Amino acid sequence: MSTATAPLLSDAPLGVVTATDDALQVVFHRRYRQPVEKVWAALTDPDRLADWFAVAEVDLRVGGTLKLNWNGGAHEAEMTITVCEPPRALAWRWTIGERETLVRFDLSPDGDGCALTLTHSGLSLDGARDGGVRRGWHAHLEALPDAMDGRATPWATKVAREDALAGRYPSLGS
Repeated sequence: MSTATAPLLSDAPLGVVTATDDALQVVFHRRYRQPVEKVWAALTDPDRLADWFAVAEVDLRVGGTLKLNWNGGAHEAEMTITVCEPPRALAWRWTIGERETLVRFDLSPDGDGCALTLTHSGLSLDGARDGGVRRGWHAHLEALPDAMDGRATPWATKVAREDALAGRYPSLGS
């Protein structure tokens, strides 16, 4: 990472992409110093979600909805929660374009902290080729530790992180 992006990005590993005949899956592994309960709160509490991901309305139950609003309403989405096992697992269905995708967070204790695995599956081979979903999740995950401590990351910082990650998440080809 260059010195220009050093303040923006940690040395966290890239998301790992696998492909089937008709879909992509990206998996991120992270370890945080905070306990599972703090990470869970950052994933489910509307105030903490707004700090790192999007302004949110949350009906935290299987079948409940997660309404998200990014960048002052420039982007909106409504998801259906499919897994809610506090404080270990959370998943929701997210329609992107014409495809129904699945986002899943799995948390487990790891020493005095927490291991997080984020899996986003069912992504379009065409729509995800530019690295946007991969860069987006990576950039948002960079903001998660601050959110656990109640600090918001400005949208401009998230965008700068995505831009800084462009070379690390190149197009997957045609």
